[in-house]
Amino acid sequence: MIEKREQTIGVGTCNVSDLAKRYVREVLDSNRLTYGPFSKKFEQMFASAHGCKFAVFLNSGTSALRIAVAALKEKYGWADGDEVLLPSITFIADLNVVTNNRLTPVFVDVHPKEYNMDPGKIEAKITTRTRCILPTHLFGLSADMESIMAIAKKHSLRVIEDGCEASFAAYRGKPVGSFGDISCFSTYQAHILTTGVGGFAATNDPELAVILRSLANHGRDGIYMQIDDDNNKTNDELREIISRRFTFVRPGYSFRATEMEAAVGVADMEDGLEDALRIRRDNALALIDVLTPFADTLQLPTWPNEDKHVFMMFPVVVKDASKVSRDALINYLEQYNIETRMMLPLINQPFVIKQYGNLGPELPVADHINKNGFYIGCHTGMTSDDFAYIGRVFRQFFDEHGKT
Repeated sequence: MIEKREQTIGVGTCNVSDLAKRYVREVLDSNRLTYGPFSKKFEQMFASAHGCKFAVFLNSGTSALRIAVAALKEKYGWADGDEVLLPSITFIADLNVVTNNRLTPVFVDVHPKEYNMDPGKIEAKITTRTRCILPTHLFGLSADMESIMAIAKKHSLRVIEDGCEASFAAYRGKPVGSFGDISCFSTYQAHILTTGVGGFAATNDPELAVILRSLANHGRDGIYMQIDDDNNKTNDELREIISRRFTFVRPGYSFRATEMEAAVGVADMEDGLEDALRIRRDNALALIDVLTPFADTLQLPTWPNEDKHVFMMFPVVVKDASKVSRDALINYLEQYNIETRMMLPLINQPFVIKQYGNLGPELPVADHINKNGFYIGCHTGMTSDDFAYIGRVFRQFFDEHGKT
């Protein structure tokens, strides 16, 4: 029997560097916690890294998604009840932001091996009320954006990229987030880039950039978004700002982050980001190596050679439930302090079933993943000893269950 480790191998980690601590102290010493130089720099760096001209730093990726939908609804005059296409495997936030904006979600099945929205299933879901496709880049891998954008262009649809799990990933050499009208990212705990709480809405459209920033700031007039906006102005400009700076032109939210989160983010981007991404990819290869002996039973991650996978986590799907029970396997792993999570089930959530009924039969790939998929960690805090231990625990499980 394997000796159980005392320390859990978690699905995520966080490492606050010395540089991040120094930058946070600079913020505290400046006595300015609201939007300031670190926030501005973080937005510029993040936008550039994702092939966008503009980025708005927010308090979460969910907030980014919510205002992305609201901004497109406003700009293109969508009516309540219009439809947004969602992948059937994704985090619940994608569904919530659609319904919160009084739009109708339409679920599209996913690719059986890459788990992102299957482009081959999209057009059958398009109706006269479809307005937008919202693909998610799951687990660190880009969706097939060339196919999705071609469909969007053919049917005059807008596109919001949910890149919350795939910051700094790339599709055929082009950064995720650079394809759609708006892209959304998360910097929440255990994501690719971690600021504690935080997220981004990014775009190349200057009009959408103004609307997004306004929505995040209570719907404020774009003439005044931060306390520096009235500096170095002519008298005429200052009079105009004073007359409008407490004016609100649309319904909005308070979705702002602080300079402290931005300081941590800037430090992470300056201090070893590429090393962190390399470590995640190396970790994924190490996990594939130790789990390949069970490849007849377990579906391990695959991805196109031309894509840059950043492995926020490591997904696994049991191929045949009649031979191996996913639940038995994950309970066994948890008993040995290997933390697991389900693979972002959506259509089987209690309130989704209550609202939309049993969607499993019409979305068979998602249904299979919901019943047989899970993920484990692939983060920068993992070691070669962790991978060896994971391999031994899987081996012991299969030896005991006599299935492989």
